[in-house]
Amino acid sequence: MKKKQTLERCPCGSALFFDACCAPYLDGQAAPSAQALMRSRYTAYVKKDTAYLLLSWHASTRPASLNLAEDSVKWMALEILSLSQGLPGDSAGTVEFVASYKAGGRAQRLTEKSRFVFEDGRWFYVDGDIA
Repeated sequence: MKKKQTLERCPCGSALFFDACCAPYLDGQAAPSAQALMRSRYTAYVKKDTAYLLLSWHASTRPASLNLAEDSVKWMALEILSLSQGLPGDSAGTVEFVASYKAGGRAQRLTEKSRFVFEDGRWFYVDGDIA
């Protein structure tokens, strides 16, 4: 049975439709770059897709569990500030971003420089420095 196509814009801010942007990665397809993985992880936070977040987190830094079901944060927007490596053929990369969100009715921003590695044919989030 064919999956129903949705015509919603992707939460990651790419201006593409979700089905043509982050949905394939959340469904198991390997992201082709650190930036694509960053965008798909942001989308996973928006959609509270804990399984994808844990799967795309490097084993060396992955938490044992992640509970987003009771998280009241509402993610509003993602802006990519800079990229360093993280392209096909690279073994590592960084993505600096700003994520806007609301928590407790207050608008806030998270700025992070995230590190990614490419292992076994997939990109993984390792960690990041919050500014």
